[in-house]
Amino acid sequence: MKWEVVIGLETHAQLSTASKIFSGASTAFGAAPNTQAAAVDIALPGVLPVLNRGAVERAIRFGLAVGATINRRSVFARKNYFYPDLPKGYQISQYEIPVVVGGTIVIATPQGDKTVRLTRAHLEEDAGKSLHEDFHGMTGIDLNRAGTPLLEIVSEPDLASSDEAVAYAKTLHALVQWIGICDGNMQEGSFRCDANVSVRPAGETKLGTRCEIKNLNSFRFMQAAIEYEIHRQVALIEDGGRVVQETRLFDPDRNETRSMRSKEDAQDYRYFPDPDLPPLVIGDEWIERVRAALPELPRAMQQRYAADYALPASDAATLTASRGLAAYFEEVLRALGGGAANAKLAANWIQGDVAAALNRAEIGIEQAPVPAAALARLLSRIVDQTISGKIAKDVFDAAWAGEHGGDPDAIIAAKGLTQISDEDALGRIVDDVLAANAAMVAEFKAGKEKAFNALVGQAMKATRGKANPAQVNAILRRRLGG
Repeated sequence: MKWEVVIGLETHAQLSTASKIFSGASTAFGAAPNTQAAAVDIALPGVLPVLNRGAVERAIRFGLAVGATINRRSVFARKNYFYPDLPKGYQISQYEIPVVVGGTIVIATPQGDKTVRLTRAHLEEDAGKSLHEDFHGMTGIDLNRAGTPLLEIVSEPDLASSDEAVAYAKTLHALVQWIGICDGNMQEGSFRCDANVSVRPAGETKLGTRCEIKNLNSFRFMQAAIEYEIHRQVALIEDGGRVVQETRLFDPDRNETRSMRSKEDAQDYRYFPDPDLPPLVIGDEWIERVRAALPELPRAMQQRYAADYALPASDAATLTASRGLAAYFEEVLRALGGGAANAKLAANWIQGDVAAALNRAEIGIEQAPVPAAALARLLSRIVDQTISGKIAKDVFDAAWAGEHGGDPDAIIAAKGLTQISDEDALGRIVDDVLAANAAMVAEFKAGKEKAFNALVGQAMKATRGKANPAQVNAILRRRLGG
Protein backbone atom coordinates (compact mmCIF):
# COMPACT_ATOMS: atom_id res chain seq x y z
CA MET A 1 0.00 0.00 0.00
CA LYS A 2 1.25 3.49 -0.83
CA TRP A 3 1.08 6.13 1.85
CA GLU A 4 0.71 9.88 1.92
CA VAL A 5 2.41 11.97 4.57
CA VAL A 6 0.69 14.97 6.13
CA ILE A 7 2.72 17.43 8.21
CA GLY A 8 1.88 20.68 9.95
CA LEU A 9 4.38 22.75 11.93
CA GLU A 10 3.95 24.86 15.05
CA THR A 11 6.87 27.25 15.36
CA HIS A 12 7.80 29.28 18.42
CA ALA A 13 9.75 32.39 17.49
CA GLN A 14 11.14 34.32 20.46
CA LEU A 15 10.43 37.98 19.83
CA SER A 16 13.41 40.31 19.87
CA THR A 17 12.21 42.60 22.65
CA ALA A 18 14.59 43.66 25.44
CA SER A 19 12.02 42.85 28.12
CA LYS A 20 9.42 40.15 28.66
CA ILE A 21 5.89 40.15 27.34
CA PHE A 22 4.17 41.01 30.64
CA SER A 23 7.00 42.31 32.84
CA GLY A 24 10.07 44.51 32.66
CA ALA A 25 12.52 41.64 33.28
CA SER A 26 15.33 41.20 30.75
CA THR A 27 15.18 38.60 27.98
CA ALA A 28 18.98 38.44 27.57
CA PHE A 29 20.32 34.92 27.16
CA GLY A 30 22.86 33.30 29.47
CA ALA A 31 22.19 34.93 32.84
CA ALA A 32 22.59 32.95 36.05
CA PRO A 33 19.46 30.90 36.88
CA ASN A 34 16.51 32.83 38.32
CA THR A 35 18.20 36.25 38.10
CA GLN A 36 15.85 37.53 35.38
CA ALA A 37 12.50 36.56 36.86
CA ALA A 38 10.34 39.46 37.99
CA ALA A 39 7.44 39.25 40.42
CA VAL A 40 5.00 38.89 37.52
CA ASP A 41 7.04 36.04 35.99
CA ILE A 42 7.07 34.00 39.19
CA ALA A 43 3.41 34.69 39.95
CA LEU A 44 3.69 36.41 43.30
CA PRO A 45 0.22 37.14 44.72
CA GLY A 46 -1.37 40.41 43.68
CA VAL A 47 0.86 41.19 40.69
CA LEU A 48 -0.71 42.12 37.35
CA PRO A 49 0.63 41.61 33.80
CA VAL A 50 1.20 44.62 31.51
CA LEU A 51 1.44 43.86 27.79
CA ASN A 52 4.69 44.73 25.98
CA ARG A 53 3.89 47.04 23.03
CA GLY A 54 7.03 45.94 21.20
CA ALA A 55 5.84 42.32 21.17
CA VAL A 56 2.53 43.36 19.60
CA GLU A 57 4.31 45.43 16.97
CA ARG A 58 6.47 42.45 15.99
CA ALA A 59 3.37 40.28 15.63
CA ILE A 60 1.82 42.90 13.34
CA ARG A 61 5.04 43.02 11.31
CA PHE A 62 4.94 39.27 10.80
CA GLY A 63 1.28 39.27 9.83
CA LEU A 64 1.86 41.93 7.19
CA ALA A 65 4.93 40.10 5.84
CA VAL A 66 2.93 36.91 5.19
CA GLY A 67 -0.18 38.64 3.86
CA ALA A 68 -2.31 37.69 6.86
CA THR A 69 -5.28 39.40 8.49
CA ILE A 70 -4.43 41.46 11.57
CA ASN A 71 -7.32 41.19 14.01
CA ARG A 72 -8.21 44.67 15.22
CA ARG A 73 -9.37 43.06 18.45
CA SER A 74 -7.77 39.96 19.95
CA VAL A 75 -8.02 38.33 23.35
CA PHE A 76 -5.55 36.75 25.76
CA ALA A 77 -6.51 33.49 27.41
CA ARG A 78 -5.27 31.29 30.21
CA LYS A 79 -4.05 27.87 29.09
CA ASN A 80 -4.27 25.76 32.22
CA TYR A 81 -1.85 22.93 32.89
CA PHE A 82 0.50 21.93 35.68
CA TYR A 83 4.22 21.64 35.15
CA PRO A 84 6.98 22.57 37.62
CA ASP A 85 8.45 25.29 35.38
CA LEU A 86 5.08 27.04 34.98
CA PRO A 87 4.81 29.14 38.16
CA LYS A 88 1.22 30.36 37.71
CA GLY A 89 -0.20 26.97 36.85
CA TYR A 90 -1.32 28.45 33.54
CA GLN A 91 0.27 30.04 30.48
CA ILE A 92 -1.01 33.33 29.09
CA SER A 93 -1.63 32.74 25.40
CA GLN A 94 -4.26 33.48 22.76
CA TYR A 95 -6.87 30.96 21.72
CA GLU A 96 -10.17 31.93 20.15
CA ILE A 97 -9.11 35.30 18.74
CA PRO A 98 -5.39 35.47 17.90
CA VAL A 99 -3.65 38.63 16.72
CA VAL A 100 -2.79 37.18 13.28
CA VAL A 101 -5.03 34.96 11.13
CA GLY A 102 -4.14 33.29 7.82
CA GLY A 103 -1.27 34.21 5.54
CA THR A 104 1.05 32.11 3.39
CA ILE A 105 4.67 31.07 3.11
CA VAL A 106 6.02 30.13 -0.33
CA ILE A 107 8.70 27.43 -0.38
CA ALA A 108 10.88 26.09 -3.19
CA THR A 109 10.52 22.39 -4.01
CA PRO A 110 11.97 20.25 -6.83
CA GLN A 111 8.54 20.46 -8.48
CA GLY A 112 8.49 24.27 -8.26
CA ASP A 113 7.18 26.79 -5.76
CA LYS A 114 4.60 25.59 -3.25
CA THR A 115 2.34 27.79 -1.14
CA VAL A 116 1.94 26.72 2.48
CA ARG A 117 -1.08 28.19 4.25
CA LEU A 118 -0.81 29.54 7.76
CA THR A 119 -3.63 29.00 10.23
CA ARG A 120 -2.68 31.69 12.72
CA ALA A 121 0.08 33.38 14.69
CA HIS A 122 -0.57 34.25 18.29
CA LEU A 123 1.28 35.90 21.14
CA GLU A 124 2.10 33.99 24.30
CA GLU A 125 4.59 33.75 27.13
CA ASP A 126 7.26 31.08 27.41
CA ALA A 127 7.55 28.77 30.40
CA GLY A 128 10.66 28.30 32.53
CA LYS A 129 13.19 25.53 32.08
CA SER A 130 13.62 22.28 33.98
CA LEU A 131 17.26 21.31 34.58
CA HIS A 132 17.47 17.53 34.81
CA GLU A 133 21.18 16.99 34.23
CA ASP A 134 22.71 19.39 36.75
CA PHE A 135 21.44 17.70 39.89
CA HIS A 136 21.69 14.14 41.20
CA GLY A 137 18.28 12.72 41.91
CA MET A 138 16.61 16.12 41.66
CA THR A 139 15.39 18.59 39.05
CA GLY A 140 16.26 22.28 39.16
CA ILE A 141 13.96 25.01 37.85
CA ASP A 142 15.27 28.12 36.06
CA LEU A 143 12.58 30.76 35.59
CA ASN A 144 14.65 33.17 33.50
CA ARG A 145 12.71 32.17 30.37
CA ALA A 146 9.31 32.43 32.09
CA GLY A 147 7.43 35.28 30.46
CA THR A 148 9.72 35.55 27.44
CA PRO A 149 7.58 36.77 24.48
CA LEU A 150 6.82 34.20 21.81
CA LEU A 151 4.96 34.31 18.54
CA GLU A 152 3.56 30.84 17.85
CA ILE A 153 3.14 30.39 14.10
CA VAL A 154 0.88 27.50 13.08
CA SER A 155 0.78 26.10 9.56
CA GLU A 156 -2.02 24.19 7.92
CA PRO A 157 -1.22 20.49 7.26
CA ASP A 158 0.02 21.33 3.76
CA LEU A 159 3.49 19.75 3.96
CA ALA A 160 3.90 16.32 2.36
CA SER A 161 7.47 15.27 3.20
CA SER A 162 10.35 15.92 5.55
CA ASP A 163 12.05 17.87 2.76
CA GLU A 164 9.07 20.21 2.47
CA ALA A 165 8.90 20.62 6.26
CA VAL A 166 12.58 21.61 6.40
CA ALA A 167 12.16 23.97 3.43
CA TYR A 168 9.21 25.64 5.18
CA ALA A 169 11.09 25.92 8.48
CA LYS A 170 14.16 27.41 6.78
CA THR A 171 12.04 29.91 4.84
CA LEU A 172 10.20 30.96 7.99
CA HIS A 173 13.48 31.13 9.94
CA ALA A 174 14.96 33.46 7.30
CA LEU A 175 11.82 35.61 7.20
CA VAL A 176 11.55 36.30 10.95
CA GLN A 177 15.20 37.37 10.97
CA TRP A 178 14.75 39.44 7.79
CA ILE A 179 11.92 41.51 9.29
CA GLY A 180 13.78 41.83 12.61
CA ILE A 181 11.31 40.15 14.95
CA CYS A 182 13.50 37.21 16.06
CA ASP A 183 17.25 36.59 16.12
CA GLY A 184 16.70 33.01 14.92
CA ASN A 185 19.30 31.52 17.27
CA MET A 186 18.25 27.88 17.41
CA GLN A 187 20.99 26.88 19.87
CA GLU A 188 19.59 29.36 22.40
CA GLY A 189 15.99 28.29 21.79
CA SER A 190 14.92 31.45 19.98
CA PHE A 191 13.43 29.44 17.12
CA ARG A 192 12.06 25.96 17.70
CA CYS A 193 9.45 23.83 15.98
CA ASP A 194 6.92 21.16 16.87
CA ALA A 195 6.07 18.83 13.98
CA ASN A 196 2.63 17.21 13.73
CA VAL A 197 3.03 14.10 11.58
CA SER A 198 0.44 11.66 10.29
CA VAL A 199 0.12 9.17 7.42
CA ARG A 200 -2.85 7.99 5.40
CA PRO A 201 -3.41 5.67 2.41
CA ALA A 202 -2.75 7.39 -0.92
CA GLY A 203 -5.92 9.03 -2.21
CA GLU A 204 -7.57 9.15 1.22
CA THR A 205 -8.96 12.56 2.20
CA LYS A 206 -9.47 11.93 5.91
CA LEU A 207 -6.46 12.82 8.03
CA GLY A 208 -4.67 10.09 9.92
CA THR A 209 -3.96 10.16 13.65
CA ARG A 210 -1.20 12.65 14.30
CA CYS A 211 1.73 12.58 16.65
CA GLU A 212 3.47 15.77 17.72
CA ILE A 213 7.27 15.82 17.92
CA LYS A 214 8.24 18.58 20.37
CA ASN A 215 11.07 21.12 20.48
CA LEU A 216 13.03 20.46 17.30
CA ASN A 217 15.81 23.03 17.40
CA SER A 218 17.84 22.12 14.31
CA PHE A 219 16.88 21.50 10.70
CA ARG A 220 18.91 18.29 10.63
CA PHE A 221 17.12 16.92 13.69
CA MET A 222 13.77 17.96 12.21
CA GLN A 223 14.43 15.99 9.03
CA ALA A 224 15.62 12.91 10.92
CA ALA A 225 12.75 13.02 13.44
CA ILE A 226 10.06 13.32 10.77
CA GLU A 227 11.59 10.55 8.66
CA TYR A 228 11.72 8.23 11.66
CA GLU A 229 8.15 9.06 12.67
CA ILE A 230 6.83 8.42 9.14
CA HIS A 231 8.47 5.00 9.01
CA ARG A 232 7.30 4.19 12.56
CA GLN A 233 3.67 5.01 11.81
CA VAL A 234 3.60 3.16 8.48
CA ALA A 235 5.20 0.05 10.00
CA LEU A 236 2.79 0.15 12.94
CA ILE A 237 -0.29 0.31 10.70
CA GLU A 238 0.99 -2.30 8.24
CA ASP A 239 1.60 -4.67 11.16
CA GLY A 240 -2.04 -4.38 12.20
CA GLY A 241 -1.59 -1.80 14.94
CA ARG A 242 -2.88 1.73 15.19
CA VAL A 243 -1.28 5.10 15.79
CA VAL A 244 -2.08 6.68 19.16
CA GLN A 245 -2.31 10.46 19.35
CA GLU A 246 0.56 11.51 21.58
CA THR A 247 3.43 13.92 22.11
CA ARG A 248 6.87 12.50 21.30
CA LEU A 249 10.46 13.63 21.71
CA PHE A 250 13.34 13.09 19.31
CA ASP A 251 16.46 11.41 20.67
CA PRO A 252 19.33 12.45 18.36
CA ASP A 253 21.74 9.97 19.93
CA ARG A 254 19.53 7.01 19.01
CA ASN A 255 18.00 8.75 15.97
CA GLU A 256 14.45 7.92 17.05
CA THR A 257 11.32 9.47 18.49
CA ARG A 258 9.90 8.18 21.75
CA SER A 259 6.67 8.73 23.64
CA MET A 260 6.57 11.65 26.09
CA ARG A 261 2.88 11.89 27.05
CA SER A 262 -0.59 11.46 25.59
CA LYS A 263 -1.47 14.37 23.33
CA GLU A 264 -3.86 16.87 24.87
CA ASP A 265 -6.70 18.46 22.93
CA ALA A 266 -7.74 22.09 23.37
CA GLN A 267 -10.50 21.25 25.86
CA ASP A 268 -7.95 19.63 28.16
CA TYR A 269 -6.37 23.04 28.77
CA ARG A 270 -9.66 24.66 29.91
CA TYR A 271 -8.98 27.91 28.05
CA PHE A 272 -10.80 30.99 29.26
CA PRO A 273 -10.19 34.76 28.74
CA ASP A 274 -7.58 36.14 31.11
CA PRO A 275 -9.42 38.49 33.51
CA ASP A 276 -6.21 40.46 34.20
CA LEU A 277 -5.73 41.51 30.57
CA PRO A 278 -8.20 43.60 28.57
CA PRO A 279 -8.73 42.80 24.86
CA LEU A 280 -5.86 43.90 22.63
CA VAL A 281 -7.12 46.60 20.26
CA ILE A 282 -4.97 47.49 17.22
CA GLY A 283 -5.88 50.59 15.22
CA ASP A 284 -5.48 51.03 11.46
CA GLU A 285 -2.93 53.83 11.95
CA TRP A 286 -0.65 51.54 13.93
CA ILE A 287 -0.86 48.85 11.25
CA GLU A 288 -0.05 51.34 8.50
CA ARG A 289 2.95 52.69 10.42
CA VAL A 290 4.30 49.15 10.72
CA ARG A 291 3.59 48.48 7.04
CA ALA A 292 5.48 51.62 6.00
CA ALA A 293 8.53 50.51 8.01
CA LEU A 294 8.68 47.00 6.55
CA PRO A 295 11.79 46.29 4.45
CA GLU A 296 11.52 44.88 0.94
CA LEU A 297 10.74 41.20 1.47
CA PRO A 298 12.91 38.36 0.12
CA ARG A 299 10.45 37.16 -2.50
CA ALA A 300 9.89 40.65 -3.91
CA MET A 301 13.64 41.20 -3.98
CA GLN A 302 14.18 37.92 -5.84
CA GLN A 303 11.63 38.93 -8.45
CA ARG A 304 13.33 42.32 -8.83
CA TYR A 305 16.75 40.71 -9.31
CA ALA A 306 15.32 38.48 -12.03
CA ALA A 307 13.53 41.35 -13.78
CA ASP A 308 16.20 44.07 -13.46
CA TYR A 309 19.40 42.03 -13.74
CA ALA A 310 18.31 38.79 -15.45
CA LEU A 311 19.76 36.80 -12.54
CA PRO A 312 18.74 33.12 -12.43
CA ALA A 313 16.25 32.16 -9.75
CA SER A 314 18.92 30.13 -7.93
CA ASP A 315 21.24 33.17 -7.73
CA ALA A 316 18.43 35.44 -6.53
CA ALA A 317 17.40 32.93 -3.85
CA THR A 318 20.97 32.55 -2.57
CA LEU A 319 21.60 36.30 -2.46
CA THR A 320 18.43 36.86 -0.44
CA ALA A 321 19.09 34.04 2.03
CA SER A 322 19.65 36.72 4.66
CA ARG A 323 19.10 40.45 4.83
CA GLY A 324 22.81 40.99 5.51
CA LEU A 325 23.83 39.06 2.39
CA ALA A 326 21.33 40.95 0.24
CA ALA A 327 22.59 44.29 1.60
CA TYR A 328 26.19 43.25 0.83
CA PHE A 329 25.28 42.37 -2.77
CA GLU A 330 23.34 45.59 -3.24
CA GLU A 331 26.23 47.69 -1.95
CA VAL A 332 28.72 45.93 -4.24
CA LEU A 333 26.45 46.37 -7.25
CA ARG A 334 25.76 50.03 -6.45
CA ALA A 335 29.50 50.75 -6.29
CA LEU A 336 30.00 48.99 -9.63
CA GLY A 337 27.35 51.17 -11.25
CA GLY A 338 24.59 48.57 -11.59
CA GLY A 339 23.72 46.70 -14.76
CA ALA A 340 23.08 43.03 -15.54
CA ALA A 341 26.72 42.19 -16.34
CA ASN A 342 27.99 43.66 -13.09
CA ALA A 343 25.16 41.98 -11.16
CA LYS A 344 26.16 38.58 -12.52
CA LEU A 345 29.84 39.24 -11.79
CA ALA A 346 29.04 40.28 -8.20
CA ALA A 347 26.66 37.35 -7.70
CA ASN A 348 29.27 34.85 -8.92
CA TRP A 349 31.93 36.22 -6.58
CA ILE A 350 29.64 36.42 -3.54
CA GLN A 351 28.37 32.88 -4.09
CA GLY A 352 31.86 31.61 -4.90
CA ASP A 353 34.99 33.06 -3.30
CA VAL A 354 33.21 35.10 -0.62
CA ALA A 355 30.93 32.23 0.47
CA ALA A 356 33.85 29.78 0.55
CA ALA A 357 35.92 32.13 2.70
CA LEU A 358 33.00 32.70 5.08
CA ASN A 359 32.50 28.95 5.44
CA ARG A 360 36.18 28.35 6.15
CA ALA A 361 36.18 31.09 8.79
CA GLU A 362 32.77 30.01 10.14
CA ILE A 363 31.51 33.59 10.21
CA GLY A 364 28.59 35.51 8.73
CA ILE A 365 28.70 38.13 5.99
CA GLU A 366 28.53 40.88 8.63
CA GLN A 367 31.97 39.79 9.93
CA ALA A 368 33.62 39.46 6.49
CA PRO A 369 37.14 41.04 6.50
CA VAL A 370 36.52 42.16 2.90
CA PRO A 371 33.66 44.68 3.09
CA ALA A 372 31.36 45.32 0.15
CA ALA A 373 33.24 48.48 -0.89
CA ALA A 374 36.54 46.57 -1.09
CA LEU A 375 35.02 43.73 -3.12
CA ALA A 376 33.51 46.30 -5.49
CA ARG A 377 36.95 47.87 -6.03
CA LEU A 378 38.41 44.45 -6.74
CA LEU A 379 35.68 43.60 -9.25
CA SER A 380 36.04 46.97 -10.94
CA ARG A 381 39.69 46.06 -11.64
CA ILE A 382 38.47 42.97 -13.47
CA VAL A 383 35.97 45.05 -15.44
CA ASP A 384 38.56 47.66 -16.49
CA GLN A 385 41.05 44.86 -17.25
CA THR A 386 43.63 46.03 -14.71
CA ILE A 387 43.83 42.41 -13.54
CA SER A 388 42.51 39.08 -14.80
CA GLY A 389 39.88 37.05 -13.03
CA LYS A 390 42.52 34.54 -12.00
CA ILE A 391 44.78 37.19 -10.46
CA ALA A 392 41.72 38.69 -8.76
CA LYS A 393 41.39 35.52 -6.69
CA ASP A 394 44.91 36.01 -5.34
CA VAL A 395 44.14 39.66 -4.58
CA PHE A 396 40.95 38.63 -2.77
CA ASP A 397 42.85 36.13 -0.60
CA ALA A 398 45.39 38.82 0.29
CA ALA A 399 42.63 41.32 1.11
CA TRP A 400 40.87 38.71 3.27
CA ALA A 401 44.15 38.17 5.16
CA GLY A 402 44.39 41.94 5.74
CA GLU A 403 47.49 42.55 3.63
CA HIS A 404 48.08 46.23 2.83
CA GLY A 405 45.04 47.17 4.87
CA GLY A 406 42.84 44.92 2.77
CA ASP A 407 42.86 47.47 -0.07
CA PRO A 408 42.78 45.68 -3.46
CA ASP A 409 44.46 48.57 -5.29
CA ALA A 410 47.31 48.66 -2.78
CA ILE A 411 47.74 44.88 -3.06
CA ILE A 412 47.82 45.02 -6.87
CA ALA A 413 50.40 47.82 -6.83
CA ALA A 414 52.60 46.28 -4.12
CA LYS A 415 52.72 42.86 -5.78
CA GLY A 416 53.00 44.13 -9.35
CA LEU A 417 49.90 42.26 -10.46
CA THR A 418 48.68 44.69 -13.13
CA GLN A 419 47.52 42.80 -16.20
CA ILE A 420 49.65 42.96 -19.34
CA SER A 421 47.42 44.27 -22.12
CA ASP A 422 49.98 45.84 -24.44
CA GLU A 423 49.46 44.25 -27.87
CA ASP A 424 53.11 44.40 -28.95
CA ALA A 425 54.41 43.00 -25.65
CA LEU A 426 51.92 40.15 -25.76
CA GLY A 427 52.78 39.48 -29.40
CA ARG A 428 56.43 39.02 -28.52
CA ILE A 429 55.55 36.67 -25.66
CA VAL A 430 53.29 34.58 -27.93
CA ASP A 431 56.02 34.38 -30.57
CA ASP A 432 58.47 33.08 -27.96
CA VAL A 433 55.95 30.48 -26.80
CA LEU A 434 55.34 29.27 -30.38
CA ALA A 435 59.06 29.02 -31.06
CA ALA A 436 59.64 27.02 -27.87
CA ASN A 437 56.70 24.62 -28.38
CA ALA A 438 56.90 23.44 -31.98
CA ALA A 439 55.39 20.06 -31.09
CA MET A 440 52.27 21.68 -29.64
CA VAL A 441 51.94 23.86 -32.74
CA ALA A 442 52.10 20.77 -34.93
CA GLU A 443 49.46 19.03 -32.84
CA PHE A 444 47.13 22.00 -33.13
CA LYS A 445 47.57 22.15 -36.89
CA ALA A 446 46.77 18.44 -36.97
CA GLY A 447 43.38 19.24 -35.43
CA LYS A 448 43.99 18.79 -31.71
CA GLU A 449 42.23 21.72 -30.00
CA LYS A 450 43.68 20.75 -26.62
CA ALA A 451 47.08 21.79 -27.93
CA PHE A 452 45.78 25.34 -28.35
CA ASN A 453 44.72 25.47 -24.70
CA ALA A 454 48.15 24.21 -23.73
CA LEU A 455 49.78 27.03 -25.70
CA VAL A 456 47.55 29.56 -23.94
CA GLY A 457 48.66 28.04 -20.66
CA GLN A 458 52.32 28.44 -21.62
CA ALA A 459 51.78 32.11 -22.46
CA MET A 460 50.02 32.71 -19.14
CA LYS A 461 52.82 30.88 -17.34
CA ALA A 462 55.42 33.03 -19.05
CA THR A 463 53.69 36.16 -17.71
CA ARG A 464 52.99 34.63 -14.28
CA GLY A 465 49.27 34.87 -15.01
CA LYS A 466 49.34 38.59 -15.73
CA ALA A 467 48.63 38.45 -19.47
CA ASN A 468 45.17 39.43 -20.66
CA PRO A 469 43.70 35.98 -21.47
CA ALA A 470 41.34 37.23 -24.19
CA GLN A 471 44.17 39.03 -25.98
CA VAL A 472 46.46 36.00 -25.71
CA ASN A 473 43.75 33.85 -27.28
CA ALA A 474 43.19 36.31 -30.11
CA ILE A 475 46.92 36.74 -30.89
CA LEU A 476 47.51 32.98 -30.85
CA ARG A 477 44.60 32.42 -33.24
CA ARG A 478 46.02 34.99 -35.63
CA ARG A 479 49.54 33.57 -35.45
CA LEU A 480 48.30 30.04 -36.05
CA GLY A 481 46.00 31.06 -38.86
CA GLY A 482 42.77 30.08 -37.28
